[in-house]
Amino acid sequence: SSTMSKNDNGSSPPPAEQVLNVNVGVLGHVDSGKTSLVKTLSTLLSTAALDKSKQSRQRGMTLDLGFSCFFLEMPEHLLKLYPEKKKLQMTLVDCPGHASLIRTIIGGAQIIDMVLLVVDAFKGWQAQTTECLVLAELTSPHLVVALNKIDMFPENERAERLEEAKQKVRQRLRRSKFPDAAMIGVSACIGGEKVAAGTDVGSHPTYNIDTLVQKLQDSLPAPKRIVGKDAPFYFSIDHCFPIKGMGTVLTGTVLSGSVSVNDSVEFPTLGLERKVKSMQMFKRKTVKISQGDRAGMCVSSLDSNLLERGVAASPGAVQLLKGAIALVRKIPYYQHSIGDKSKVHISVGHTTVMATVNFWGAKELYEQQQQEQQQEEGEKIDGHTALGGDADRAGLPYLKYDWDQDFLHQDGMLETLPSATTATTTTDDKPSSSKQKEKEPLLHWAMLDFQTPVYCPLHSLVIGSRLDLNDQNSNNNSNKNSNNNNKDSGNEPSASSCRLAFCGRLMEKVDPAKDFVRIRSYAPKERIGVVSKLGDPHTRQDDGKIVRYEVFGSDLFKKETVLKPFIGM
Repeated sequence: SSTMSKNDNGSSPPPAEQVLNVNVGVLGHVDSGKTSLVKTLSTLLSTAALDKSKQSRQRGMTLDLGFSCFFLEMPEHLLKLYPEKKKLQMTLVDCPGHASLIRTIIGGAQIIDMVLLVVDAFKGWQAQTTECLVLAELTSPHLVVALNKIDMFPENERAERLEEAKQKVRQRLRRSKFPDAAMIGVSACIGGEKVAAGTDVGSHPTYNIDTLVQKLQDSLPAPKRIVGKDAPFYFSIDHCFPIKGMGTVLTGTVLSGSVSVNDSVEFPTLGLERKVKSMQMFKRKTVKISQGDRAGMCVSSLDSNLLERGVAASPGAVQLLKGAIALVRKIPYYQHSIGDKSKVHISVGHTTVMATVNFWGAKELYEQQQQEQQQEEGEKIDGHTALGGDADRAGLPYLKYDWDQDFLHQDGMLETLPSATTATTTTDDKPSSSKQKEKEPLLHWAMLDFQTPVYCPLHSLVIGSRLDLNDQNSNNNSNKNSNNNNKDSGNEPSASSCRLAFCGRLMEKVDPAKDFVRIRSYAPKERIGVVSKLGDPHTRQDDGKIVRYEVFGSDLFKKETVLKPFIGM
């Protein structure tokens, strides 16, 4: 067994300004050992780490987001980009795994730079692993798989059983965004969860954790950061609590911009503005935090009971949206239809609300994409988004909505276009991996009418879900996967277990009650008749050119049809 060494053999953490922070989302099915793995890796724990809530400990599972970190030496490829940084801080965002907590999981996924997907090597792929993979595809450019609990395999069979587990997970990943993701077999705690629960951080026996850490360090992509005065400050709050004699502490992640001590921040949902008294990053004082940083801000005269999750931002930077036009795309693993006027759960950051959704424009967007294939990029719109909440990560382009454009009427979200332009795509087609990108789901315009108005910046990533779907299929699929682990056929991740329906980019603020009628849509109609006679040609007098013929036909109109609307067409 091996145990990862502490930061610099127990030395104090480096100053915050010398640290590059990277947020790693730890996702996986419930009971796959995520929290035990986080406990093994962590050297510094935040105020919300490792199931600190009484309810989490009583129920024996993670119920909320947990935050902790460990430090590494700056790898060479990142040191070249950030020469002023001395240490790499890996902030672990421990997300719940239970299906009922998907809102919390979605919120956690949108504040990350990369994903560590934890899979129980003994049980294999499970129901919520699919939803975690979908969230990773939408929010992260990089994924590493930790095949946990390999100590449950008999030692003389471990290498063979681990290789079998890797092959089965590889089959699940082959048509995803991460077909070649690194997979490391580990044991976060030899002996299981009870041993982990009864030991201090990092003191229990582990297996192969150092290899996992080395893989994270070597393969970590450069985090995307936008630095500049134009980027407004946007802080996603995940916990809020009072400290007697100090004020109220808000912990969260900076999604864009920066803020310094004594700057004013706005709490849009409360209609309040407060000055930042002090800040800390994992118990280290700092005077400034920037995009990507995990931090705690202390403000005065704010009732902590008014705000658990929410937003703090530059004054006036965040808009209240009653509705919005979004550019959306269906998530392939979602197998149900989505009709117009459907009620769906819309998640933006930590906020999830009900909304009524209408779709249009699939044909026109497809044709526009075809025309722009030869160009490097379409029309860009200035906007700042960040981390997992960046719609760029989900492959959603910047396209400006044209209110003067005419759109073919459609009923709901389309799988394929009933048009010759997409003759190569049929409903029954199962695209091969080499053609997957060519047959990605169609882009649509969608109008979202929020049941409760939301505060968020435009160009944010939105995720539409049907969280009310019956979980019976998910449980059945989970049991089936577990029982048939040794005869897994390598099929696609169980689509019936995925409740995430579509993803999108918020493009424009609208008032649905007023603006829905402004959408210009048409339904084509045709009449077919028989040409029985071609009349004499009509010529222009000045040059003798034939300009029209009279055509005599039949079967085009019924006797009782009023012809006036068709004259002059």
